[in-house]
Amino acid sequence: MRTLIISRDSLLHAEIAAQGSARLPALQLTGSRQGLRDAVDRVLHEAPELVIFDASDVEPREAELVDRLARHYPDASFILLTREPQQELLIRAMRAGMREVLPLPLVHRAFHEAMDRIEIEAGITRTRDGKVLAFIACKGGSGATFLSTNLGHALAALGEKKTLLIDLHGQFGDAALYVSDQKPAMTLSDVCSQIERMDGAFLESCLVHVAPNYGILPAADDPNHTVEMKPEHIETILRVARQHFDYILLDVGRQIDAISLRALDTADAIYPVLQLALPDIRDGRRLLDIFRSLGYPSERTRLIVNRYEKGGKLRLGDLEQALGAPVLHTIPNDYIAATDSVNQGVPVLETARHSAIARSLSELVEMLTDCRVPESKGLLGRLFGRNSEGGLQ
Repeated sequence: MRTLIISRDSLLHAEIAAQGSARLPALQLTGSRQGLRDAVDRVLHEAPELVIFDASDVEPREAELVDRLARHYPDASFILLTREPQQELLIRAMRAGMREVLPLPLVHRAFHEAMDRIEIEAGITRTRDGKVLAFIACKGGSGATFLSTNLGHALAALGEKKTLLIDLHGQFGDAALYVSDQKPAMTLSDVCSQIERMDGAFLESCLVHVAPNYGILPAADDPNHTVEMKPEHIETILRVARQHFDYILLDVGRQIDAISLRALDTADAIYPVLQLALPDIRDGRRLLDIFRSLGYPSERTRLIVNRYEKGGKLRLGDLEQALGAPVLHTIPNDYIAATDSVNQGVPVLETARHSAIARSLSELVEMLTDCRVPESKGLLGRLFGRNSEGGLQ
């Protein structure tokens, strides 16, 4: 997008240039002017598609120049930057069609959100408006990492959704190992240390690609190589991820800290994972009490029971009554299929496609995506289609 920057502040100019270069596609800075009068007097030969206008030092008598600037570039989008609200200037700007007004100092998140709106309106990019789903273990060993990593693969392979999983375990996260034998080139910590580069292309380049449309952003595997991760880093990553992925799964682990809280605040749905056992129920109750104290709406929280076996002394109804939350889904206890998958580092849909776990994952994909396919074909049939002779294609 061809961009004209109007500002006398060289530092602000450099800041905008840096943020613009981190976008995909990057902003093309085709001109700069030292203030409003200079911009009106020296019109660019090739009209810009975007004008970023620093109005901090515009005097009241110069407000009428805003109209002239808009007439010079009638097809351009405008971002107005100002340190102090100037009512007359803002009214003129709005009447001239300038809809994006941002305060200074520049807030990078607000700048990128404004750019996203402009690019979508101009048809330059298409936002996916991805859903963020958080999986959190009620108790250690509940199977939340196995579930989230394999569900990510199922969403990609069966639901045909572009899917990202982010390992938020902090140090020693191992989510990628459940479904891949690739050595991560980048980790979440590395991405946070270069957060100013964050855009769709950079995020894609940092992933362990399990499938063409499924990638994992691993957690740091060495505490000596970690940097301080901040909640705003996670927010930036998720903002970009929503634009480029249909589903973003968060493997939260068990820790409740500033990072995981920001992620949970952002999530569209939270899935506590537990087994049908008293220790899990006790810890699940504590976790849900925390969520309620944080003001999370009850409809955002749905339980998933892992390693479920029918006929036990504890029933699903007992669990729902004890925790005051509904069970969305159950994953059957299939120890051999799960263990083989983990030991090989291969998704269970590939190692045991006819297993009870595979069928349960396909059902969960249908629930989450509201995908309806003919029963004769089935979701597994879409992944493992058969030819006319009955063999695998």
